[in-house]
Amino acid sequence: MSMNSGGKSRRGFITKVAKGMVGATLLPNIITAADRQRNLVQLAREKGHYSPNDNIQIALIGAGGMGTADANTAITVPGVKLVAACDLYDGRLADAKKKYGSDIFTTRDYREILQRKDIDAVIIATPDHWHKDISVAAMNAGKSVYCEKPMVHDISEGPAVVEAQHKNKVVFQVGSQGVSSLGNEKARQLLKDGAIGQLNYAEGFWARMSPFGAWQYPIPADASEKTVGWDTYLSNTKKRAFDPLRFFRWRNYRDYGTGVSGDLFVHLFSSLHLVTGSIGPDKVMATGGLRYWKDGREVPDVMLGMFDYPETNVHPAFNLSLRVNFVDGTGGTNYLRMVGSEGSMTVEWDKVTLLRNKNYAAADDPLLQTKQSQQNGKQYVYERKHMLDPEKLEYAAEEGYKGAHFDHFYNLFNAMRTGGKVAEDALFGYRAAAPALLCNDSYFSNKIIHWDPKNLKTVNK
Repeated sequence: MSMNSGGKSRRGFITKVAKGMVGATLLPNIITAADRQRNLVQLAREKGHYSPNDNIQIALIGAGGMGTADANTAITVPGVKLVAACDLYDGRLADAKKKYGSDIFTTRDYREILQRKDIDAVIIATPDHWHKDISVAAMNAGKSVYCEKPMVHDISEGPAVVEAQHKNKVVFQVGSQGVSSLGNEKARQLLKDGAIGQLNYAEGFWARMSPFGAWQYPIPADASEKTVGWDTYLSNTKKRAFDPLRFFRWRNYRDYGTGVSGDLFVHLFSSLHLVTGSIGPDKVMATGGLRYWKDGREVPDVMLGMFDYPETNVHPAFNLSLRVNFVDGTGGTNYLRMVGSEGSMTVEWDKVTLLRNKNYAAADDPLLQTKQSQQNGKQYVYERKHMLDPEKLEYAAEEGYKGAHFDHFYNLFNAMRTGGKVAEDALFGYRAAAPALLCNDSYFSNKIIHWDPKNLKTVNK
């Protein structure tokens, strides 16, 4: 019952060279044999055929916008079939039957999903405050799991998820799909090959401009205590009177969501940790505010986080700056930029843009010349001719690349079939979620937080 072999099975990159550049030979070893083999593997992958008895059968727990997007992508992987859906709103269960077939099993109770022997894996796309409970229960039931990010609602919940995966030996994948992207994979290779020299700084930015992008999700006209399992929704948190806003716009409230940091910073942490091999920062601080969306939400719509990453045996010490803006009238921008001693690279899921300064001799260093001139009693004038013109390389995914979301699910199902591993298991997911959640803690407590990324615990200083 093996999926198409080949491991890294996406299309490769087209390298675009900036006008006037010397060429790819400027950076030997950047274009690898793995890049050249991708097309053949992708072709084999797309032609996979499985009998009904050989399908991986999955269930969706949390059939809202992200859950539906996850399911839609998952079933495009050859040999995967959706057989059940769970949600606390009846309208979503009705929509699931229309979308995936009237024969699928639907329920409000996720435990009925986990009891079924015909389900091999579950997608958990519930509000964040249910991630830990359902993930642990699913793994204890022997199911493989794809859990949306962040993996947990609070840092105290992480060890239980890590332990459940270790104990049950199942495949567990966190849903920061950028971890499986060509862009992050290429960036990791470029950094390892020394393309930007020694890393010293990274920054990420995520902006949203549409109302839906700012979590103003529509409220169904029939939303009521009859159509929504409100008591179940609150059964692991504070009890309240029925409030459709807290159910359908849950990201705005701290009891259920994790704010802009848990929604978006966690993507940037996941990508950065994959590229650098880091296990996380040891210092976290945040600021921001509620600048525009004054709709009763409890979390800021603008957040800025700063993080210190200590030196390890795989990377030097560096600093990270992250920003999220839900009030961006420019159209929205998302990126992760990494800056080193010899250049920088901007990393996207389907593209990497590499900038390198031209090589120059120490004798041409204006700072060195300034020092020498001062010692000689002369004034050095910094002239434009000494400015360094950057060289530019752009690695863009070839036409036909299915994208990181597809690859993330492919990697999950491939690991299930082959007994392999995924890049974003429970431990990786915890180490990406922790600094995002600590960012919220820093913001609300107005304090710097110290974190031990190796032993996964806060430190009092």
